[in-house]
Amino acid sequence: MHKMIFVNLPVADLDASREFFGKMGYTFDDRFTDENAAAMVLGETIVAMLLRRDFYQSFVPTKQIIDATTTSGAILCLSAESREEVDGIVSKALEAGATAGDVEDHGFMYGSSFYDLDGHGWEIMWMDPAAVETGPEAYAAQQQAQ
Repeated sequence: MHKMIFVNLPVADLDASREFFGKMGYTFDDRFTDENAAAMVLGETIVAMLLRRDFYQSFVPTKQIIDATTTSGAILCLSAESREEVDGIVSKALEAGATAGDVEDHGFMYGSSFYDLDGHGWEIMWMDPAAVETGPEAYAAQQQAQ
């Protein structure tokens, strides 16, 4: 199976994107960062490659790159250890210039979202470990039976 994930995102201003995500506390792997790309470390095995739009285009020469401020192509969902961590990460994003997204609270699962400088949707989500273990539907049924 796969060992790592690299998500490639087109960005209009690479320096502004680095500054934005740096304010949120993310770091960059300089080994894979240059004037065209920045490797943002999201976890031990998760990397978001922020790519200048013209460089991104070189990977998909026959396709149009979406404008994520008007069209959704993907939602990037990252896990958090607690509800408080969800709120903390999203607060940092908003303070750094993000646009607020939706908040979802299902009791056993809590998420909040934001849109980065280029309009890419990011969701930060926490799920009660017991719900992860048994599955959301079984967990909800157990909670209702109590």
